[in-house]
Amino acid sequence: MADRSAANRLADATSPYLRQHAHNPVDWYPWGQEALDKARREGKPILLSIGYSACHWCHVMAHESFEDPDTAARMNELFVNIKVDREERPDLDQIYQIAHQLLTQRPGGWPLTVFLTPDEHLPVFAGTYFPREGRYGLPSFTQVLERVATYIQQHQDDVAAHNAAVQQALAQISAAPPVAATLTREPLQAARRELADSYDPHHGGFGTAPKFPHPTHIALLLRLYARSLGEQHADREALHMACTTLRRMGLGGIYDQVGGGFSRYSVDDYWMIPHFEKMLYDNGLLLALYTDAWQATGDAFYARIARETGAWLRLEMQSPEGGYYSSLDADSQGEEGRYYIWSPAEIRALLPEEEYAVVEARYGLAEKANFEGKWHLHVHASFSELARMLSLPRDEVVRRWESARKRLYEGRCERVRPGRDEKILTSWNALAIKGMLRAGRLLEEPDLLESAERALAFIRSRMLHEGRLFASYKDGKATLPAYLDDYAYLLDACLEALGTTWQDDVLALAQQLADALLEHFEDREHGSFFFTANDHEKLIQRPRPLMDDATPSGNGVAAQALLRLGHLLGDTRYIEAAERTVKLAYNDFRRAPQAYDSLLIALDELLEPPTLVLLHGAPAELAPWRAALDRHYAPDRLVLVLPPGSSAPAVLAASTDTARPAALTCRGHTCLPPVHSLEALQEALS
Repeated sequence: MADRSAANRLADATSPYLRQHAHNPVDWYPWGQEALDKARREGKPILLSIGYSACHWCHVMAHESFEDPDTAARMNELFVNIKVDREERPDLDQIYQIAHQLLTQRPGGWPLTVFLTPDEHLPVFAGTYFPREGRYGLPSFTQVLERVATYIQQHQDDVAAHNAAVQQALAQISAAPPVAATLTREPLQAARRELADSYDPHHGGFGTAPKFPHPTHIALLLRLYARSLGEQHADREALHMACTTLRRMGLGGIYDQVGGGFSRYSVDDYWMIPHFEKMLYDNGLLLALYTDAWQATGDAFYARIARETGAWLRLEMQSPEGGYYSSLDADSQGEEGRYYIWSPAEIRALLPEEEYAVVEARYGLAEKANFEGKWHLHVHASFSELARMLSLPRDEVVRRWESARKRLYEGRCERVRPGRDEKILTSWNALAIKGMLRAGRLLEEPDLLESAERALAFIRSRMLHEGRLFASYKDGKATLPAYLDDYAYLLDACLEALGTTWQDDVLALAQQLADALLEHFEDREHGSFFFTANDHEKLIQRPRPLMDDATPSGNGVAAQALLRLGHLLGDTRYIEAAERTVKLAYNDFRRAPQAYDSLLIALDELLEPPTLVLLHGAPAELAPWRAALDRHYAPDRLVLVLPPGSSAPAVLAASTDTARPAALTCRGHTCLPPVHSLEALQEALS
């Protein structure tokens, strides 16, 4: 470790990504008043560099340029240099990614490099990775520095005109679109057609390499399938697209066949070779989806992938305090993927011969190496094929594979591990909590339930203060005011928690989060929610994110969760806020429905309200009722078991004799009479 006396201002940051740059010769500042005042006072433009700790090309640019004394000297001479962790400051990342797209007419990425004016913080020039020496058709980073600085200094009138145009464009992007008068299912049908058109029938997934999991596409397809079960022709093609994608990912190298958990994306069409970073948000979302696929199909494959992913989250990503860490790096010992790849000799040294024979055939170790002369494991042969090939019972093949997997995992743990970003983000934790709760309940895995409960308790004790959330936590300190995603995802996770084990204080938290959304984030005039609160730091834009990204749209999740909470409590404020959100976005997602899966799910529940099943009585007595309901995949159903003495929603308390087990079924504003037997409940639901 370098001498701390030589460290720059990033040494005291909470972000591990910022700390990675604490000993650069660059005079880095974190985003804040000190840096912004310096730029304004000295009239120096700002070099804004945005990345994150698991980002491979961020590391490359750091090694090539930010650690180079000559490059750093030019940066320090010409600019005020600000380093931002995009995971801690998604508000800044959203704004300047949009600015990059405006300036370059192509999508951005990380590292994001943006040059800003000193006073208005408006972008003059933007790019992503720049090499130290010119290559790949890119100028050298030093050339970029000098050209941009010279341009800003010598063309101030042009810069001013450019700034005005950028401001106008950003204002148009964040402006409220026209509100729809009526809502129909047509955008859902259009999205279904678009997904079928982009679906890869050979390998699963949507589009071509680089191939991302797109969890919101899969969630929408599963829901459309479930919705179609009440119609004359069930949409089994939607189920096939969703489940084939999940199956091919689970058999591929994007899934860690040894340790569990998913990498960010695949660089090929076959899901074979991933970009090796592992992100908490991907794994929280996919954990829930594999559980849903198991519930929809009964196929044990999906249950196994869900259990293994949940176990990885619990064992490798949960802090001693309870929250989940953010990510694992793609690199170890300076090489991407080094921790995960094998030679046959390395595997043979760890396994007895009978287990090696299974692993060799399952992962194609006799075939050509697939990653820089070594093997990254992806499945070549099913267990049934292996049983035929090796003349063994299938159960024996699985037993040997499970034993080998454990030995490989223990052997791999002796290697130098990838770096782990140990900050704890409220939004990503909420996604993981929901996935762990669903998998723990439906797959009957108490370890996953206990893990989720610890994480939720951590968020409540460390990230919540006087009704407001913090976004990030590291080294005993919660920092940064929370964003839309933090509130929306956590509200959604609270509803999942209530559906797992009813707790009055979790319901109170859900109401607190919903009220904060309405008070601090909602555009009350037009509808929908801004990404930042009304008392947030003033930036050059207040984003209104409606489209899904790598994570679901905060507006979409907020609308879904508010609808369900509104129906549960009979509170029309929440339902109306959700409806305003969908109506505002409706004309947008009619034009590009595939980009708005989360809001389309909210549209679906607006048009056909979710079914609430409220069970009241002793949990032990109602356990068979709950188990019977859980046998069916019904994403439009929320089942809640309220024990005696709980704060029952008013609709239940007013409708039934709570002295004996009872079930109340409501859809929208209509409730059926309470029933007192499982048979009567099943009849009501049918």
